[in-house]
Amino acid sequence: MLGRRQLLGRAAALAAAQFLAGCVYARPAGDRARTTTDPFALGVASGEPAADGFVLWTRCTGLTEDRLVGYEVASDEDFRRIVRCGTALAPLARGGAVHLELSGLEPGRRYFYRFHLGEAVSRIGTVATIAAAPQRLRLALTSCQHWEHGWFTGYRDMIASNVDAVLQVGDYIYERSFGEGPDVRTFGAPDPLTLDDYRARHALYRTDPDLAAAHAAIPFLVSWDDHEVENDYFAGHAGYTGDPQAFIRRRAAAYRAYFEHMPLRPSAFLPTGEVRLYRSVRWGGLAAVHILDTRQYRSASACVIEGEAADGPIARCAPTGEDGGSMLGHAQERWFERTVATWPARWSLVAQQTLFARLALPSGPESLYPQFWDGYGAARTRLLEAIEAASTRNAVILSGDVHSFWLNDVKRDFARPESPTVATEIVTSCLASRNGPEALFGPAPALNPHVRYCDNAHAGYVLLDIRRERIDGSLRAISDLADPNAACHQLRTFTIEDGRPGVAL
Repeated sequence: MLGRRQLLGRAAALAAAQFLAGCVYARPAGDRARTTTDPFALGVASGEPAADGFVLWTRCTGLTEDRLVGYEVASDEDFRRIVRCGTALAPLARGGAVHLELSGLEPGRRYFYRFHLGEAVSRIGTVATIAAAPQRLRLALTSCQHWEHGWFTGYRDMIASNVDAVLQVGDYIYERSFGEGPDVRTFGAPDPLTLDDYRARHALYRTDPDLAAAHAAIPFLVSWDDHEVENDYFAGHAGYTGDPQAFIRRRAAAYRAYFEHMPLRPSAFLPTGEVRLYRSVRWGGLAAVHILDTRQYRSASACVIEGEAADGPIARCAPTGEDGGSMLGHAQERWFERTVATWPARWSLVAQQTLFARLALPSGPESLYPQFWDGYGAARTRLLEAIEAASTRNAVILSGDVHSFWLNDVKRDFARPESPTVATEIVTSCLASRNGPEALFGPAPALNPHVRYCDNAHAGYVLLDIRRERIDGSLRAISDLADPNAACHQLRTFTIEDGRPGVAL
């Protein structure tokens, strides 16, 4: 008679055999590992969708050595029609992160995927390849999700809205507590400094059920801002870490942990420690999404004067050099110039981190905020010139960072309100955080004729329905960040018509 342990072992073997039915999978010798905790507790994710494939992600926790992780991709949720399967490496040196890049799949098809390690099986994720000639695209634009400030219920609304992709343009994690007001939960740990610290902060975020569900249901296209490292840092310049060498170590740890937790192509992490985030994704001839990185390569602003706060409004600028500084770095600027010219599409969407349009402030018409593109006026002009030189049909700039909703007409010359509108800017509010400074943002519409709409009282995200003839947008506001069951409501709708830059309200 078989004992209880033998019966359980045979049941596990049968389950494994059923799991691998129809899949040619060579289990590594000796891989009969039983896990006492779920190695897939951080969930699954997809990203970088293309017409023939995508990137799949998971991170196996609790590893003590490199492991091979099994995967299956199927055309049905029951995994009866498996189209791709095999193994992928979960390296201990990368915290057990798996970045699986798949190609050769059919365009315009939905697929289901899962991972397994030993006897453990991950949750099921789903992702679709891009159609050969898409006629419609639905995107969610989001940024700024502070763990302590609110629940991430906005993602529940994105799933219900059946978005094709999430554009997360920065501040995916926060490295520190800040701001007055009640918190709904706590980090439960000091500010991260080391690789293990940043891994733990990212892992904490993946325990949010709505964020985890969104990653399993929707491909994410991501880029970072400052809080993924530390507030107000740029390039090699610390935001508040006093020791320059300590900051460089902290930045290296933060960059690596970010890559390990995002559904990025394996090639995005370079041997130098750089994470190459600027890239483009194309939905046929309908839309091209150009994703920028305004932190890693940024130079000092010519408008930051010694002795004055770099993160506050100032009323004058130091003498500029040849170009007045760059938000993108010159290599990324050249890449954008080439890419926007060679990737023609009905809609050219430029996803980047912070407020792009000019923002005259209450302290005077010459006052500006150097952390925004206002601190890099020459670089902003170069980007607009690249868009115009490429004869871009419809340029739409997608922004975040400022914890408020904005709809802006982008002018060729902001000093002349009558100058042509050459692009449209859509700014999402924070998904979960405090709103922006009312003293600065409240008067903005009255002081800036190109600001068509501004709301500094709500958190949420932007939903974009993109068709050939127009973009229909909705500013989706979360009813209560302190309510884990909060719903989203429509705060404002807008339209951008093909061939007519600017917002129609």
